[in-house]
Parts: sequence; C-alpha cells; structure tokens
Amino acid sequence: MRPDCWIRLTTTASVLLVALIAAVVSFRHMHELALLHGEDPLAAALIPLAVDGTIVAAPISLLLASRYGSRGGVLPWSLLIIASLASLGANVAVAEPSLIGRVIAAWPSFALIGAYEMLISQIRRFANPHNSGDDAEPETLTVQLRRRAPDRTLQQHAWRWAQDNLLPGGELPGGEAIAEAFERSARWGRLVKKAGLVGELG
Repeated sequence: MRPDCWIRLTTTASVLLVALIAAVVSFRHMHELALLHGEDPLAAALIPLAVDGTIVAAPISLLLASRYGSRGGVLPWSLLIIASLASLGANVAVAEPSLIGRVIAAWPSFALIGAYEMLISQIRRFANPHNSGDDAEPETLTVQLRRRAPDRTLQQHAWRWAQDNLLPGGELPGGEAIAEAFERSARWGRLVKKAGLVGELG
C-alpha cells in the first residue's frame, strides 16, 4: 500500500474516533437538556439524533452536489448552520454557569462538527471515481499529467474527462467539478470548459 493510502486511512480513522467520542458526549448533553424541559425519555433520546444527524446529512448532500458542479443550494447550507448552532447551544445550556464550564460543554459539539467536516474533506479529496484503485490506468495517466505534462495537455485531458462524465441530463459538468477532479482552481476549470466549447481543446 502506498504511503498516501496509509496517511489517508490513519487520518480517516482518527477523525472517526474523534467524531464518535464527541457525538456520544454531545448526545448526553442534549439528552439531559431535553429531559430538563419536559420531554419524555424517547423524545429526549431522538432529538439529539435528529440534530447531529442533520449535521451529518447536510455535508453529504453538499459533497454530492459539488461532484456535479453545483454549490448545493440554500437548504443543505441552512440546515447545516442551524443544526450546528442548535448543537452548540444545547451543549452550552447545560453547562456550569462559568466561562470555563461553557467552553468545556461546547467542545464536544464543536469537535463533532469540525471532525466531520475534516472527514468530508478527506472524502472530497480522495474519493474521485477515477482514483479508486492503486493500479487503475486513469489514475496513473492523471497523476503523470499533473506532474509532468504541460498545462495545455492537462487542459485537453480535463476536457475529455468532462465529455466522459456528463450530468444525468446530458449537460457537461460545471467548471468547479472539472477543477476538483484535477485539483485546480475553479477558474481553471471554467476556462477549460469554455475553451473546450469553442473548440480550442479539440
């Protein structure tokens, strides 16, 4: 296994461990708060899952949208922000009424949000369908182009990638999706798409 694979697996395992610990502590805080405000035991157990579940689900939706060249829309971003604030607020609400107490109580929720965002970043960086295997030919070609080929050749390769990865409706992927596949800036991806459409990369 290549060194970068070990780094990826170690980082992912570490992030998952931090997220699990933070999720358990954050769950206990929100569960306690729900009981204190008159919720029955079942509701008090489900409410924290609904809050933290939204924190988990919203970035997945944004990740999927980004792979099709979209920013994800208002709804997942709104849900992510609201759920994150709700989780932080619930943890702080059960804290000892002191600065240190509130910081300690807020940390599990903050750690869960941060750890999960790091995990999504890992997935976004490494889960390119064209880089799924160590010996896959598309990955080898892409890596060689990134390291050795002139930018013009890489642009032509990116344009062919865009033509081979049409969206479900038959449209070309957005410039952001092209850029993400080749670890370049969004502006570079948009220029590749524009040049390809006018026939400069044929």
